Amino acid sequence: MKTTDRNSLVVFPILILIGLLIALAGSQGGVSIFGIPLFALSVGLIFLIQWIVFIPAYLFQTEKLFDLTGSITYISVITIAVLFSKAIDFRAIFLAVLVAIWAIRLGMFLFGRIKKAGKDDRFDEIKPSFIRFLNVWTIQGLWVTFTVAAALVAITTTYRKDVDIFLIIGGFIWMFGFIIEIVADAQKSWFNGNPENKGKFIQTGLWSLSRHPNYFGEIVLWVGMAIIALPVLQGWQWVALISPVFVTLLLTRVSGVPLLENKADKKWGGQEDYETYKKRTPVLIPRLRS
Repeated sequence: MKTTDRNSLVVFPILILIGLLIALAGSQGGVSIFGIPLFALSVGLIFLIQWIVFIPAYLFQTEKLFDLTGSITYISVITIAVLFSKAIDFRAIFLAVLVAIWAIRLGMFLFGRIKKAGKDDRFDEIKPSFIRFLNVWTIQGLWVTFTVAAALVAITTTYRKDVDIFLIIGGFIWMFGFIIEIVADAQKSWFNGNPENKGKFIQTGLWSLSRHPNYFGEIVLWVGMAIIALPVLQGWQWVALISPVFVTLLLTRVSGVPLLENKADKKWGGQEDYETYKKRTPVLIPRLRS
């Protein structure tokens, strides 16, 4: 067995343990079904969906359903949580709608992108290994769990609060981030789709203000979601505030910005226009130029 496979065997139970701890913490003060916390059942469903789709993905050695499965998971879990929660209120419905809108939009965008590209080369070395590929799907389950945690707690909790300033401010922040993400993705898709831009890097529109404006928008919208949920969090449920923190750390330190920056440096590093762009343009937070 390869060293990478042996390491993956160690990682797998750790991922499950982390998911279990989040499930237990978020279940405090929440609705139960047949004596089992709805929040915990939702987290279990998140992982189950990933593992079910992993089976045909591994057998046919394809990653094309990966991103789409993530979006379907968000929508499925949020829908079930709303249907089985008691005394559902406006805050819970509002959060569910925001999660669904975001998941549908991003899922369609990512699925369309990989369908057009034909493959995602990040999976090339991983797919042949059962345990490494399984871990990728399990990590996606953990990703969904962490990001949706605040919204899911607010939906499944028995503690309700009327519409307040947190909901209003959080809603506007979510909308701001969502618009930025949509516009940034659309601008880059248009740029890459133009044959005249082949071999070039985008530095127009929002991409002239930030090297990764889509990630900035992603982080902002999850911050908005957490703010909306904030007033109904109690006890261990405060762990759910890890949602925007997790998104930020993952995108800026692990799989988002570092990978793309490294890829861009290998492709355009040393070019005068690219080096100038890097010096004058922030990595994440947009900066208006004077």
